[in-house]
Amino acid sequence: MDLKDFEYLIALAEEGSVSKAADRLFMAQSTLSQFLQQYESELGAKLFLRTSRGICPTRNGAVFIEHLRRIRGEYRQARSELYDSEGMKGGRVVLGISSFRGQQTLPKILLRFSELYPEVRVQVEEQNSKKLEDLLLDGKVDVAVIALPAEKLKNEAHFLKKEEIYLVTAKGHPLLAEAHEIPDGPGRWVSLAAAAKHPFILSYHDTILGSISRELFQKHRLKTTIRFDTITAAMAVSMAEAGLGIAFTYASSVNPNAQVELYRIGKAGIYLNLGVALPTREYHSQAARAMEAVVREVYSAE
Repeated sequence: MDLKDFEYLIALAEEGSVSKAADRLFMAQSTLSQFLQQYESELGAKLFLRTSRGICPTRNGAVFIEHLRRIRGEYRQARSELYDSEGMKGGRVVLGISSFRGQQTLPKILLRFSELYPEVRVQVEEQNSKKLEDLLLDGKVDVAVIALPAEKLKNEAHFLKKEEIYLVTAKGHPLLAEAHEIPDGPGRWVSLAAAAKHPFILSYHDTILGSISRELFQKHRLKTTIRFDTITAAMAVSMAEAGLGIAFTYASSVNPNAQVELYRIGKAGIYLNLGVALPTREYHSQAARAMEAVVREVYSAE
């Protein structure tokens, strides 16, 4: 048995489906299914139950796979310690960031890190904040930029900066007529009540923007027409630019060339805290700490 087999079995347990696990592992479903049948035959024990909904670990299979997770984690730590002893002359670090948030900052982070540590390979994991917390807890990501407060992490998430959440519309949208100048700076603000008179495009409910937008409507007891409610943040901005509705966004994430209008939500604005986080474990590699430092440097310069 090798580490590749570990990854196969862990993926099967986490996805609960041979097809989904095969997609995640970039392999044919038939190949993964054949692997599982052969492995269980060689082991002489059933690790998974087949159901109409997919697969799930047996009681003993769940215990076995949990051991595999621990062994995998120990191997990763041993590998990190080896590269640390070599003074970061090789190795890799996995950085997690949302694709929407990373549009502006990720290239800067990667360029700066490669400049300082050219021999360390960087792998990027694009996921939303909630998914990144799970990946950190599982040790699959070494450093991640996430929204605060973290829901599942303990003491390994640290404040980076405040990021304002804006409303975005196409140029010439009727909402412009209800906007007000911001007294202490450039731009305009609108009340959420005024915006709610127009159709909205919302992100998935299990994303940060998706949950914040729904909470705001509920808090202010506002009803609005929601044309779409399962759209990624980046796609929502593109749809708003096309005039399909109003979307929530982060001002720093909008392409400067986009033909859109940005509005502060209320006079005071709505803000989200961003943080940088490491897995909740005692040992963090030098590469992970170095990446955390670079992330801090890039965000502090913005």
